Amino acid sequence: MDLISLIIPVAVIIIILLIIAANVKVVPQSKAMVVERLGAFRAVWSVGLHFKIPFIERVAKMVSLKEQVVDFAPQPVITKDNVTMQIDTVLYFQITDPKLYTYGVEQPLSAIENLTATTLRNIIGDLELDQSLTSRDHINTQMRSILDEATDPWGIKVNRVELKNIMPPRDIQESMEKQMRAERERREAILQAEGQKQSQILVAEGEKQSAILRADAAKQAKIMQAEAEKTARILAAEAESEAILKVQQATADALKLLNEAAPNSEVLQLKALEAFQKAADGRATKIIIPSEIQGLAGLCASAKTVFDSVTPNPAAPAPTQKAPTPKP
Repeated sequence: MDLISLIIPVAVIIIILLIIAANVKVVPQSKAMVVERLGAFRAVWSVGLHFKIPFIERVAKMVSLKEQVVDFAPQPVITKDNVTMQIDTVLYFQITDPKLYTYGVEQPLSAIENLTATTLRNIIGDLELDQSLTSRDHINTQMRSILDEATDPWGIKVNRVELKNIMPPRDIQESMEKQMRAERERREAILQAEGQKQSQILVAEGEKQSAILRADAAKQAKIMQAEAEKTARILAAEAESEAILKVQQATADALKLLNEAAPNSEVLQLKALEAFQKAADGRATKIIIPSEIQGLAGLCASAKTVFDSVTPNPAAPAPTQKAPTPKP
């Protein structure tokens, strides 16, 4: 009896300790607990140590406050030009209000997935195939805005929406590949034509510049040659003029010295003979009459005049000749 009375209090104490331990809650970082009291919302517990009233309060949901990523399966969509293709999306969201997230909507992830699919179909339905393939940023922005506004009552904030992959039908892909191949070939042909054009232009420019340089070089050569000939002639003329001046100066100095020496007639005659000898050394035919010969010619002319004045009259009688007297 004493043993039973001892076990019962110990068991009660152990049960009380277990109940207390079970109702002590520690909320970790980036987590939140939604607590209900008798089925009604009581509070949202943030990071730290909390005590729950046993059998009256309970933890309705443990919510993660981290940014979460959800990759939805490909969804079939139809473009404005009636092309069916598969598009899968990636959604980045974060729970900002644990209470709204707990009580706002049943199965929030399923609701977000369905909302994403319907929003994507509405946006792609207003675009053609080419626009859908080239307007990803526009589609992402529109979807993020619509989803963020629609999930505000659920305590969810949509940060980003990305189109992960766009898969058109196989025949459309083949047509697009052919189109891209033709476009690449066209660009290649254009680039080759542009390259040939630029090459020909550069060659023509090079030939033009070369011809201009050759003409300029020939012009400069002729100018320099003319300048050289001009300089040579000027120098030759200056040398000849200087030589003439020196000869004239030497002649003047010689005459001055000769005048100062007061030469007699014999010296003058000797100089005249030297000059006559130099003149006679030339090859041209010359007739040079010295001054003495000219004087002799004048003397002969005077004698002839005298002889003509004493010529006898032919009508007068001839003088009588005497017979020679014989020598003894």
